[in-house]
Amino acid sequence: MLTVFGTVALDTTRTPFGTEIRILGGAATFASISSSMFAQTSIVGVVGSDMPADHIKALMSKHIDTKGVVTVQGGKTFHYDSTFDYNLSNRTANKTELGVVAGFDPVIPEEYVKSDYVYLANNDPRQNIKILKRFQKPKLVVCDTIEFWINGSRDDVVKMINMADGVVINDNEARLLCKEVNFAKCAKKIVSWGSKFVIIKKGEHGAILFTNDNQVFPAAAFFLDEIVDPTGAGDSESGGGPACRGPARGCAAGAARTWHRPAASCRRHSRARRRWRKPPASGSVASPAWPGRREADPPRRTLRP
Repeated sequence: MLTVFGTVALDTTRTPFGTEIRILGGAATFASISSSMFAQTSIVGVVGSDMPADHIKALMSKHIDTKGVVTVQGGKTFHYDSTFDYNLSNRTANKTELGVVAGFDPVIPEEYVKSDYVYLANNDPRQNIKILKRFQKPKLVVCDTIEFWINGSRDDVVKMINMADGVVINDNEARLLCKEVNFAKCAKKIVSWGSKFVIIKKGEHGAILFTNDNQVFPAAAFFLDEIVDPTGAGDSESGGGPACRGPARGCAAGAARTWHRPAASCRRHSRARRRWRKPPASGSVASPAWPGRREADPPRRTLRP
Protein backbone atom coordinates (compact mmCIF):
# COMPACT_ATOMS: atom_id res chain seq x y z
CA MET A 1 0.00 0.00 0.00
CA LEU A 2 1.04 3.59 -0.66
CA THR A 3 -0.25 6.22 1.75
CA VAL A 4 -0.35 9.87 0.73
CA PHE A 5 -0.50 12.61 3.36
CA GLY A 6 -1.03 16.24 2.42
CA THR A 7 -3.55 18.85 1.41
CA VAL A 8 -6.97 18.07 0.00
CA ALA A 9 -7.93 21.50 -1.19
CA LEU A 10 -10.25 23.81 -3.03
CA ASP A 11 -8.27 25.61 -5.74
CA THR A 12 -8.88 28.83 -7.58
CA THR A 13 -6.79 28.73 -10.75
CA ARG A 14 -6.43 31.70 -13.10
CA THR A 15 -4.86 31.31 -16.55
CA PRO A 16 -5.08 33.32 -19.80
CA PHE A 17 -7.56 30.67 -20.93
CA GLY A 18 -10.03 31.06 -18.09
CA THR A 19 -10.61 30.99 -14.35
CA GLU A 20 -11.85 28.10 -12.24
CA ILE A 21 -13.03 28.94 -8.71
CA ARG A 22 -12.80 26.62 -5.72
CA ILE A 23 -12.47 23.36 -7.64
CA LEU A 24 -11.05 20.14 -6.24
CA GLY A 25 -7.28 20.37 -5.82
CA GLY A 26 -4.50 19.80 -3.33
CA ALA A 27 -1.20 17.97 -3.45
CA ALA A 28 -2.53 14.82 -1.79
CA THR A 29 -5.49 14.75 -4.18
CA PHE A 30 -3.39 14.74 -7.35
CA ALA A 31 -0.75 12.40 -5.93
CA SER A 32 -3.30 9.83 -4.79
CA ILE A 33 -5.16 9.89 -8.12
CA SER A 34 -1.90 9.23 -9.93
CA SER A 35 -0.69 6.50 -7.59
CA SER A 36 -4.07 4.75 -7.64
CA MET A 37 -3.43 3.85 -11.27
CA PHE A 38 -0.48 1.69 -10.23
CA ALA A 39 -1.00 0.59 -6.62
CA GLN A 40 -3.41 0.31 -3.72
CA THR A 41 -3.60 3.86 -2.38
CA SER A 42 -4.83 5.49 0.81
CA ILE A 43 -5.02 9.19 1.57
CA VAL A 44 -4.74 11.12 4.84
CA GLY A 45 -5.81 14.73 5.13
CA VAL A 46 -8.30 17.17 6.58
CA VAL A 47 -11.12 19.16 4.98
CA GLY A 48 -13.79 21.54 6.18
CA SER A 49 -17.54 21.18 5.92
CA ASP A 50 -17.40 23.35 2.78
CA MET A 51 -15.79 20.49 0.82
CA PRO A 52 -18.47 19.12 -1.55
CA ALA A 53 -19.26 15.47 -0.88
CA ASP A 54 -19.00 14.77 -4.61
CA HIS A 55 -15.28 15.60 -4.49
CA ILE A 56 -14.61 12.88 -1.91
CA LYS A 57 -16.79 10.49 -3.89
CA ALA A 58 -14.64 11.27 -6.93
CA LEU A 59 -11.56 10.04 -5.04
CA MET A 60 -13.41 6.93 -3.92
CA SER A 61 -14.39 6.26 -7.54
CA LYS A 62 -10.67 5.80 -8.24
CA HIS A 63 -10.60 3.10 -5.52
CA ILE A 64 -8.66 5.37 -3.17
CA ASP A 65 -9.14 4.56 0.51
CA THR A 66 -10.41 7.80 2.05
CA LYS A 67 -10.89 6.67 5.66
CA GLY A 68 -7.96 8.90 6.57
CA VAL A 69 -9.68 12.09 5.35
CA VAL A 70 -11.08 13.93 8.37
CA THR A 71 -13.93 16.46 8.04
CA VAL A 72 -14.01 19.33 10.55
CA GLN A 73 -17.57 20.56 10.91
CA GLY A 74 -17.80 24.32 10.59
CA GLY A 75 -14.20 24.53 9.34
CA LYS A 76 -12.86 25.87 6.06
CA THR A 77 -10.97 23.68 3.60
CA PHE A 78 -7.42 24.63 2.56
CA HIS A 79 -7.74 27.12 -0.32
CA TYR A 80 -5.01 27.98 -2.82
CA ASP A 81 -5.48 30.83 -5.29
CA SER A 82 -2.89 31.12 -8.07
CA THR A 83 -2.32 32.74 -11.45
CA PHE A 84 -0.34 31.36 -14.38
CA ASP A 85 1.15 33.51 -17.12
CA TYR A 86 0.68 32.82 -20.82
CA ASN A 87 3.37 30.12 -21.09
CA LEU A 88 1.91 28.30 -18.04
CA SER A 89 5.38 27.83 -16.56
CA ASN A 90 5.38 30.79 -14.19
CA ARG A 91 2.89 30.73 -11.34
CA THR A 92 2.05 33.47 -8.87
CA ALA A 93 0.52 32.50 -5.54
CA ASN A 94 -2.21 35.05 -4.87
CA LYS A 95 -3.55 33.63 -1.64
CA THR A 96 -2.97 30.65 0.64
CA GLU A 97 -5.67 30.03 3.23
CA LEU A 98 -4.72 27.18 5.55
CA GLY A 99 -8.17 26.74 7.05
CA VAL A 100 -8.48 23.45 8.94
CA VAL A 101 -4.90 22.46 8.01
CA ALA A 102 -3.63 24.91 10.63
CA GLY A 103 -3.23 23.03 13.90
CA PHE A 104 -4.36 19.70 12.44
CA ASP A 105 -3.20 16.73 14.49
CA PRO A 106 -2.83 13.96 11.89
CA VAL A 107 -4.09 10.51 12.80
CA ILE A 108 -3.76 7.49 10.52
CA PRO A 109 -6.15 4.52 10.49
CA GLU A 110 -4.64 1.34 11.88
CA GLU A 111 -4.64 -0.38 8.48
CA TYR A 112 -2.35 2.33 7.05
CA VAL A 113 0.38 1.87 9.67
CA LYS A 114 2.20 -0.86 7.75
CA SER A 115 2.20 0.94 4.40
CA ASP A 116 5.24 0.03 2.30
CA TYR A 117 5.39 3.45 0.67
CA VAL A 118 4.67 6.89 2.09
CA TYR A 119 4.45 10.13 0.15
CA LEU A 120 4.51 13.30 2.25
CA ALA A 121 2.91 15.77 -0.14
CA ASN A 122 2.94 19.54 0.19
CA ASN A 123 1.82 20.23 3.73
CA ASP A 124 3.03 21.68 7.02
CA PRO A 125 6.44 19.98 7.47
CA ARG A 126 5.85 19.68 11.22
CA GLN A 127 2.73 17.62 10.55
CA ASN A 128 4.66 15.52 8.02
CA ILE A 129 7.36 14.79 10.60
CA LYS A 130 4.77 13.89 13.20
CA ILE A 131 2.76 11.51 11.02
CA LEU A 132 5.85 9.78 9.64
CA LYS A 133 6.70 8.56 13.13
CA ARG A 134 3.43 6.64 13.19
CA PHE A 135 4.31 4.32 10.30
CA GLN A 136 6.10 1.01 10.85
CA LYS A 137 9.27 0.88 8.78
CA PRO A 138 8.06 1.91 5.31
CA LYS A 139 10.32 0.82 2.44
CA LEU A 140 10.32 4.25 0.82
CA VAL A 141 9.45 7.75 2.02
CA VAL A 142 9.32 10.65 -0.44
CA CYS A 143 8.51 14.26 0.45
CA ASP A 144 7.72 17.54 -1.26
CA THR A 145 7.43 21.17 -0.22
CA ILE A 146 6.54 24.58 -1.64
CA GLU A 147 7.52 28.22 -1.30
CA PHE A 148 4.98 28.88 1.48
CA TRP A 149 6.59 26.36 3.86
CA ILE A 150 10.17 27.17 2.82
CA ASN A 151 9.66 30.82 3.68
CA GLY A 152 7.80 30.16 6.92
CA SER A 153 9.25 26.90 8.28
CA ARG A 154 12.59 26.29 6.56
CA ASP A 155 14.22 24.52 9.52
CA ASP A 156 11.30 22.10 9.73
CA VAL A 157 11.52 21.46 5.98
CA VAL A 158 15.17 20.46 6.43
CA LYS A 159 14.24 18.16 9.34
CA MET A 160 11.58 16.52 7.19
CA ILE A 161 14.09 15.95 4.38
CA ASN A 162 16.43 14.27 6.86
CA MET A 163 13.71 11.70 7.60
CA ALA A 164 12.88 10.96 3.95
CA ASP A 165 14.54 8.72 1.37
CA GLY A 166 13.81 11.09 -1.48
CA VAL A 167 12.76 14.67 -2.21
CA VAL A 168 10.73 15.94 -5.15
CA ILE A 169 10.88 19.71 -5.59
CA ASN A 170 10.57 22.19 -8.44
CA ASP A 171 13.43 24.32 -9.71
CA ASN A 172 12.44 27.64 -8.13
CA GLU A 173 11.76 26.04 -4.76
CA ALA A 174 15.06 24.15 -4.84
CA ARG A 175 16.91 27.42 -5.36
CA LEU A 176 14.90 29.14 -2.64
CA LEU A 177 15.44 26.32 -0.14
CA CYS A 178 19.16 25.92 -0.80
CA LYS A 179 19.99 29.57 -1.50
CA GLU A 180 21.88 28.44 -4.59
CA VAL A 181 21.38 29.03 -8.32
CA ASN A 182 23.14 25.95 -9.70
CA PHE A 183 20.99 22.80 -9.57
CA ALA A 184 23.96 20.52 -8.93
CA LYS A 185 24.83 22.55 -5.84
CA CYS A 186 21.18 22.49 -4.75
CA ALA A 187 21.09 18.71 -5.09
CA LYS A 188 24.32 18.23 -3.16
CA LYS A 189 23.00 20.36 -0.33
CA ILE A 190 19.67 18.51 -0.18
CA VAL A 191 21.25 15.03 -0.09
CA SER A 192 23.70 16.30 2.55
CA TRP A 193 20.67 16.79 4.77
CA GLY A 194 20.02 13.04 4.73
CA SER A 195 17.95 12.08 1.68
CA LYS A 196 19.20 9.44 -0.76
CA PHE A 197 18.01 11.26 -3.86
CA VAL A 198 16.36 14.45 -5.05
CA ILE A 199 14.30 15.04 -8.18
CA ILE A 200 14.31 18.66 -9.37
CA LYS A 201 11.36 19.39 -11.65
CA LYS A 202 12.00 21.87 -14.46
CA GLY A 203 8.58 22.39 -15.98
CA GLU A 204 8.44 21.92 -19.73
CA HIS A 205 12.13 20.93 -19.69
CA GLY A 206 11.50 17.76 -17.70
CA ALA A 207 13.25 16.80 -14.49
CA ILE A 208 16.66 15.77 -13.20
CA LEU A 209 17.38 13.19 -10.52
CA PHE A 210 20.52 13.45 -8.40
CA THR A 211 21.59 10.68 -5.99
CA ASN A 212 23.75 10.66 -2.92
CA ASP A 213 26.29 8.50 -4.77
CA ASN A 214 26.80 11.20 -7.42
CA GLN A 215 24.65 9.74 -10.17
CA VAL A 216 22.58 12.02 -12.40
CA PHE A 217 19.54 10.95 -14.42
CA PRO A 218 17.75 13.52 -16.64
CA ALA A 219 14.25 12.89 -17.99
CA ALA A 220 12.61 14.94 -20.73
CA ALA A 221 9.01 16.12 -20.66
CA PHE A 222 6.46 14.90 -23.19
CA PHE A 223 5.32 17.82 -25.35
CA LEU A 224 1.77 18.62 -26.40
CA ASP A 225 0.26 21.11 -28.77
CA GLU A 226 -2.48 22.21 -26.36
CA ILE A 227 -1.93 22.92 -22.67
CA VAL A 228 -4.63 24.50 -20.53
CA ASP A 229 -3.83 24.06 -16.83
CA PRO A 230 -0.65 22.48 -15.40
CA THR A 231 -1.92 22.50 -11.81
CA GLY A 232 -1.12 19.26 -9.99
CA ALA A 233 1.27 17.84 -12.58
CA GLY A 234 4.23 17.74 -10.20
CA ASP A 235 2.12 16.14 -7.48
CA SER A 236 1.00 13.50 -9.97
CA GLU A 237 4.60 12.65 -10.77
CA SER A 238 5.48 12.42 -7.09
CA GLY A 239 2.56 10.13 -6.28
CA GLY A 240 2.87 7.92 -9.34
CA GLY A 241 6.60 7.37 -9.01
CA PRO A 242 6.63 5.41 -5.73
CA ALA A 243 3.48 3.56 -6.77
CA CYS A 244 5.29 2.13 -9.80
CA ARG A 245 7.39 0.20 -7.23
CA GLY A 246 10.68 0.79 -9.00
CA PRO A 247 12.25 2.27 -5.85
CA ALA A 248 11.68 -1.05 -4.07
CA ARG A 249 14.73 -2.34 -5.91
CA GLY A 250 16.75 -0.82 -3.13
CA CYS A 251 18.86 1.97 -4.64
CA ALA A 252 18.25 5.55 -5.60
CA ALA A 253 19.55 5.06 -9.13
CA GLY A 254 17.08 2.24 -9.63
CA ALA A 255 14.35 4.52 -8.40
CA ALA A 256 15.22 7.03 -11.10
CA ARG A 257 15.33 4.56 -13.95
CA THR A 258 11.99 3.03 -13.05
CA TRP A 259 10.22 6.17 -11.84
CA HIS A 260 8.12 6.01 -15.02
CA ARG A 261 7.66 9.77 -15.18
CA PRO A 262 3.93 9.84 -14.47
CA ALA A 263 4.16 13.59 -14.76
CA ALA A 264 0.76 15.00 -15.33
CA SER A 265 -2.68 14.48 -13.95
CA CYS A 266 -3.72 17.16 -16.41
CA ARG A 267 -6.82 19.23 -15.89
CA ARG A 268 -8.53 20.14 -19.14
CA HIS A 269 -11.48 22.48 -18.71
CA SER A 270 -14.54 22.70 -20.94
CA ARG A 271 -17.85 24.52 -20.61
CA ALA A 272 -19.59 21.29 -19.80
CA ARG A 273 -17.24 19.75 -17.25
CA ARG A 274 -13.69 19.30 -16.01
CA ARG A 275 -11.84 16.11 -16.85
CA TRP A 276 -8.71 14.64 -15.35
CA ARG A 277 -6.26 12.76 -17.52
CA LYS A 278 -4.22 9.70 -16.72
CA PRO A 279 -0.48 10.50 -16.58
CA PRO A 280 1.88 8.89 -19.08
CA ALA A 281 4.19 6.06 -18.04
CA SER A 282 7.68 5.38 -19.43
CA GLY A 283 7.40 8.20 -21.95
CA SER A 284 4.22 6.92 -23.61
CA VAL A 285 0.86 8.57 -23.25
CA ALA A 286 -1.76 6.46 -21.52
CA SER A 287 -5.46 6.83 -22.24
CA PRO A 288 -7.60 9.17 -20.13
CA ALA A 289 -8.89 7.60 -16.93
CA TRP A 290 -11.05 10.16 -15.13
CA PRO A 291 -14.87 9.93 -15.12
CA GLY A 292 -16.32 11.96 -17.96
CA ARG A 293 -13.66 11.00 -20.52
CA ARG A 294 -14.65 10.47 -24.10
CA GLU A 295 -12.95 7.77 -26.13
CA ALA A 296 -12.67 10.16 -29.07
CA ASP A 297 -10.62 12.64 -27.08
CA PRO A 298 -6.86 12.42 -27.78
CA PRO A 299 -4.64 11.81 -24.75
CA ARG A 300 -3.06 14.99 -23.39
CA ARG A 301 -0.34 15.89 -20.96
CA THR A 302 0.80 19.11 -19.39
CA LEU A 303 4.30 20.42 -19.86
CA ARG A 304 4.70 20.80 -16.10
CA PRO A 305 6.37 17.71 -14.54
